Amino acid sequence: MALAACAPRETALRGAPHPDATIQPIHIATLRPFDATGQAFGMLRADRLNYFRADVSVPPTHQVGQIEWPDEQPNAATDFVVTKTEILEGQAGLVRDLRRTGTGPETLVFVHGYNNTLSDSMYRLAQIRADFDLTMPSVLFSWPSAGDPRGYIYDRDSVLYSRDAFLSVLDALATAPNEKVLLLAHSMGSQLVMETLRQAAIRGDHALLGRISGVVLMSPDIDPELFQKQAQAIGQLPQPFLIFTTRQDRALSVAGWLTGRKPRLGLIDGPEKVQGLDVKVIDFTALADGAGYNHFVPVTAPAAVELLRGMIAESGSGGDFSDYMVLVPKAAQ
Repeated sequence: MALAACAPRETALRGAPHPDATIQPIHIATLRPFDATGQAFGMLRADRLNYFRADVSVPPTHQVGQIEWPDEQPNAATDFVVTKTEILEGQAGLVRDLRRTGTGPETLVFVHGYNNTLSDSMYRLAQIRADFDLTMPSVLFSWPSAGDPRGYIYDRDSVLYSRDAFLSVLDALATAPNEKVLLLAHSMGSQLVMETLRQAAIRGDHALLGRISGVVLMSPDIDPELFQKQAQAIGQLPQPFLIFTTRQDRALSVAGWLTGRKPRLGLIDGPEKVQGLDVKVIDFTALADGAGYNHFVPVTAPAAVELLRGMIAESGSGGDFSDYMVLVPKAAQ
């Protein structure tokens, strides 16, 4: 991870569309300000939210779990590219455009993790939408991560800085009784989700909590004891409430070392750490393929994506998950 700090980061680039590519509309609410050029969002913290939409083209040669970054000039036939962007006027503009481009009353909200740039998280959401054939409208909440492995403490402070803004976005997306929000968070983004739900509970906003149709925490970078306290403060947790773990997650191992050698929630190896809470833990360790420090296995390992797609289909047909599941490759079943 230290070496990664010296390497240049990939950046989302504009490109011409390709007739065989698929377009994923990504709506973004961000606390990042425009950089000095006025053309892109930087790494600093803004004092207000900015909103825009990016149409991300996923190439016809796309491989499940991958983000095909361009080597040089972007080519929509082989690479992820941005074909169109539009600044949206406030939360009303976000919601209006979201309803125009999506279907159904449920919105997926993705909250990225530590050491993420806007380009990283925007393309990741496009990849998730493509690999899971999602048609529901989706919003990326991009909190101001430093986008640097050396910025762990800065990022933790940025999560706290972003709570009020994130809560206001959830309020805007779930104003009517039939409107629902599905929360998908990764790594340190899970901390932001839990803190914001806790804040909603403390202010007595049970209407908003009742419109959360589910929570998925992937590789959550949270102290398990803190998670217990957050969950207790929230009270009745939104359902389903899923925690995806990978015991070989090297990024979370480093996070545990940075926070005093304490294992993070995404590394737990059994249900004991969440005992008494209405949550389900799914262990993806056996499906890890080593990519990305095993920090995003459920959506980057092809075997995990295949199994998870099947589980989603099964749950949609009335199936249910057990409280603690250890997934294994299909060949081993």
